[in-house]
Amino acid sequence: MGVPIRQAGEADREVLVQLLDRAFMQDPVSSWVFPDESHRRQVHGAFLGVFIDVALAEGRVDLAEDHAAMALWLDVPAGAPEEDGTPARMREAADPDNERAELVGRLTGELHPHDRAHAYLLMIGVIPERQGEGLGTELIAPVLERCDREGVPAYLEASSERSRGLYERLGFVFTGTAVQLPRGPRMWPMWREPRG
Repeated sequence: MGVPIRQAGEADREVLVQLLDRAFMQDPVSSWVFPDESHRRQVHGAFLGVFIDVALAEGRVDLAEDHAAMALWLDVPAGAPEEDGTPARMREAADPDNERAELVGRLTGELHPHDRAHAYLLMIGVIPERQGEGLGTELIAPVLERCDREGVPAYLEASSERSRGLYERLGFVFTGTAVQLPRGPRMWPMWREPRG
């Protein structure tokens, strides 16, 4: 396909927020965090903006030149993680009275492996009208190729059955313990060993 991709910076923040907001507006996890759709439309971008800020500050953001897709990556070192205030920042930025806005981050954090250094696909988003065209694979492939060259595993949490299938085709394997959101959907932690 050959989608032109570049690394995004702070100047792209608003484009990135709008892209993720559109990509995840109907996602099962976003719908659980913010069950009322009209309220979700008001606060969803602020919620997802925290992920973008973390990736811009501590990782990398790959953006399709046409702004149809993006991927947020972090390099996670081995060892016990430092205290991470990101879940609380997500809640404070978007919806301080909504415990779910923090709970989703705490529950995924509890299952995140830290025994080996790895590339963490924090989020990947494709605007709805372009989903199913292979843009996600185009964004992920260069990082997975680097992981393979350097012998580094990769990790992510799939938020839907559809995305889980995509990641399985790319070599990710379900770790065996799902994140079960209370009275809500599951998320599937997935690990990929480097190839070659």
